[in-house]
Amino acid sequence: MIDSNNTHFTLYFAVPGDINSLTGGYGYDRELIKALKNAGIKVQLLSLSAEFPVPGSAALAEAAMIFANLPDGALVIADGLAFGVMDEIALREAQRLNIIALCHHPLALETGISVQESHALKMSETRALAAAKAVIVTSAMTDRIIARDFAAAPEKIILARPGTQQQEFAVGNNPIPQLLTVATLTKRKGHDLLITALARISHLPWQARFVGGLGFDPLWVTHLQQLVQQNNLAQRITFAGNVDDISIEFFNADVFVLPSHFEGYGMAFAEALSFGLPVIAANAGAVPDLVPASAGILIPPGDIDALTKALEHLLTNPDYRRQLQTGAQQTANTLPTWADCANIIIDLIIRLRNL
Repeated sequence: MIDSNNTHFTLYFAVPGDINSLTGGYGYDRELIKALKNAGIKVQLLSLSAEFPVPGSAALAEAAMIFANLPDGALVIADGLAFGVMDEIALREAQRLNIIALCHHPLALETGISVQESHALKMSETRALAAAKAVIVTSAMTDRIIARDFAAAPEKIILARPGTQQQEFAVGNNPIPQLLTVATLTKRKGHDLLITALARISHLPWQARFVGGLGFDPLWVTHLQQLVQQNNLAQRITFAGNVDDISIEFFNADVFVLPSHFEGYGMAFAEALSFGLPVIAANAGAVPDLVPASAGILIPPGDIDALTKALEHLLTNPDYRRQLQTGAQQTANTLPTWADCANIIIDLIIRLRNL
């Protein structure tokens, strides 16, 4: 708990769409808000349009009105999924409000967008971040990127890694190894690479579950399902969609595999480690800062041959799998909690209030 003298205010938290959406970014927002409330901070959610990060004029006008109605000097955390394209609003309100940007993953670095779209987003995000009093990032990698590529002043950047909860470790001794992937089915996550690699080792015993939202890019999901059918893997790869209790998925798995092209942090990797699961991932974005060699195998991004070899190595070498499992369990004991994350934000809030 913090000094009660520092709790007599409201912290506003602006989030686009449904905060209960099952993605890493929304999960971070939910858990952070919960931890802040547990620490005695009054948090008021500001719901922005689900159209973000591609808002129409009405959605932008609504967001502008929401910010304009906040009291002078208000502290407001703005999720980067919206804030990155709210540069005009941010610039207009910068002197009146204490705006804190929360950057999970720069919008300009999303895969599946054109060069022109990426450039426009980079310009918008750069202007928006310049207007913020502080910028919360969830990984050291994102810290480096926004300082280098988005001109964010290093002294404004606050690193607040996602927390994890203490878990009972997965046993990891299924007769047929269970491979788990937890991610929304979007191009950046690399499910297509994984399907292709799994097709190459179809002679080995394994089952795979793809857990995560199917509605973010329906055309891509259809492509992935067709790829599974073409490789005769429909009986071995399950598209589970969102599930009610993700902890059951982690607990029942033997290996966590997710070959993302880029991760701003990768909360799913932290969750996998918290359950003591060996990890196979791409050496991309923040992943190498999170997954040590003692707990996983990191491959070059987009390298299907390396992904295939990593899968084959873990599936055919149970002793090595157990070695990585031990490493993952040891890593789990070093991960921050959500209370740790909240305390970093609280220190920032107190500092801004005392300026």
